[in-house]
Amino acid sequence: MADFFEEMTDRAAHGDPVPTAVVHPVDRRSLGGALAAAEAGFIAPILVGPRTKIEAAGIGTGAHRIVDVPHSHAAAARAVKLVHEGAAGALMKGALHTDEMLAEVIARDTGIRTERRISHIFVMRTPAYAKPLLITDAAINVMPDLLAKRDIVQNAIDLALALGIETPKVAILSATEEVNPRLSSTIDAAALCKMADRGQIEGGLLDGPLAFDIAVSPDAVEAKKLKSEVAGAADILVVPDLVAGNMLAKQLDYLGGADAFGIALGAQVPIILTSRADGVEERKISAALAKLVAERASL
Repeated sequence: MADFFEEMTDRAAHGDPVPTAVVHPVDRRSLGGALAAAEAGFIAPILVGPRTKIEAAGIGTGAHRIVDVPHSHAAAARAVKLVHEGAAGALMKGALHTDEMLAEVIARDTGIRTERRISHIFVMRTPAYAKPLLITDAAINVMPDLLAKRDIVQNAIDLALALGIETPKVAILSATEEVNPRLSSTIDAAALCKMADRGQIEGGLLDGPLAFDIAVSPDAVEAKKLKSEVAGAADILVVPDLVAGNMLAKQLDYLGGADAFGIALGAQVPIILTSRADGVEERKISAALAKLVAERASL
């Protein structure tokens, strides 16, 4: 596990850093994370926010560019404009609410949305699991329908491929392994698997519905005598809704000793999207994810 993340950050450190608009970095966590990612060679930060508050964070900004705007809403709008201008190849959330930032990202006339739904992916470093575990979507889409879930799955597969995970194994989670018409998440899971068979989802190996234990535990798979190429070895967990995903990720983080790194895909550029409570390390590694995604998109 440690080798994977070391190799990932080593790869991200090579090549030119991604010019990144850091939105409202006015506290030590958000500013420190951006500067640490810059020092590691992942991003070239453009600090967008009130200059006086950025400087008052007490860290120092070095030679990095500051775009002075009056408040967080203006920072989000200006950061998105920097993407349109070609000055920024990624966005990084600072000390503001996710909704405030994403409102500018998805704005109809001025935003940077694409035909694909924007979704968030946690990349978890979990002591109890032998490899990285991607969880989606636990931060943006509240109750996604089937077509939204298709995009959520594809975004997660794209991230896994950028991280060097070949043919990622995707578990579509529910409370059971059986398709049950009274449990809509099992119907969606079965449909997503068939969509993958038909080429509507590419690059991964899907199975579902799968309960959480079946997705990650070979012992549970053996006990239930389930035949699956994904069960017991999932790389990606696709949750039925935001509440389930948020609880799962935070339980692993706060009770399971996991580290959680976060990124959103589906916009014109990757978005480094972490919690305001996250520290410098989480923000720095999340920036490495964005660097690898941006590099793969440019190939």
